[in-house]
Amino acid sequence: MPAALILMPVTVARSLDHALAALEECPEAIILAGGTDVMVQVNRGSMPVDQVVAIGRIPELQGWSREGDWLHLGAGVTYSEMMGEEISSMVPALAQASRTVGSPQIRNAGTIGGNLGTSSPAGDTLPTLFALEAVLTIRSSTGVRKLPINQFIVGVKQNALQPGELIEKISVPVLEGPQEFCKIGPRNAMVISVASFTLLTDVKESQVRSCLGTVGPVPIRPTEAENLLSNGVNWEKNKVSSEVLEAFASLCADAAQPIDDHRGSAAYRRHAIKILSRRAACRIFSEDNS
Repeated sequence: MPAALILMPVTVARSLDHALAALEECPEAIILAGGTDVMVQVNRGSMPVDQVVAIGRIPELQGWSREGDWLHLGAGVTYSEMMGEEISSMVPALAQASRTVGSPQIRNAGTIGGNLGTSSPAGDTLPTLFALEAVLTIRSSTGVRKLPINQFIVGVKQNALQPGELIEKISVPVLEGPQEFCKIGPRNAMVISVASFTLLTDVKESQVRSCLGTVGPVPIRPTEAENLLSNGVNWEKNKVSSEVLEAFASLCADAAQPIDDHRGSAAYRRHAIKILSRRAACRIFSEDNS
């Protein structure tokens, strides 16, 4: 017998108000942007779908703007757009992370808001957003609230988004200094992360920021490692000793909280973080062996 047809209401929102009104009427509706994460779960049967609010055509969620030292990214900005020259010049690590996501087709469809909404520990943009201490603007039909990213993502695929709410934009500071994002997986391309790492510099404040990805229930800031490297760098010469680099990498590995799963063991993930963190630091700073 042919499979029975399943009909479900789909609202294709044309404005932010239109989407919020639809969510007010059906707060439990699935929010669909690029669909690169949602449709995987729907096709697998792990996500029940009774109603859909499609937000991919909402102008207010598209594009970006800069105000002083802050960059505001609409939740509908795609990975491909983040790889563009203008955004990559302001947030290089976010562009680097975006390049590692799937195929060109996925990068053209997937969005930063979707990556945040999925809240997977393996989300490629999340380590950079955590290191930048991004602030999310979350909107519903009844109001707006701003939430730091470390209060938004609260567990494995768990976040603070309430029924009837959607992510409107993501705001990050524009730092002065080089940035790096590293990722490792079972193959070189189109692969989910086994471990990832981002390292940002704030030359004005003589500080580094970093974050571990895919080695804990949420992205992890290794603050002890950050402080050690920030204090160990010769900022005038952009140099750091081998001893400091080794200590930094070890502290990053110690901060990891990995698990064993089908993609890799906890021991491998911890070792990978040690390698990735040292590699990222060596790309930014000259190693001083004197």
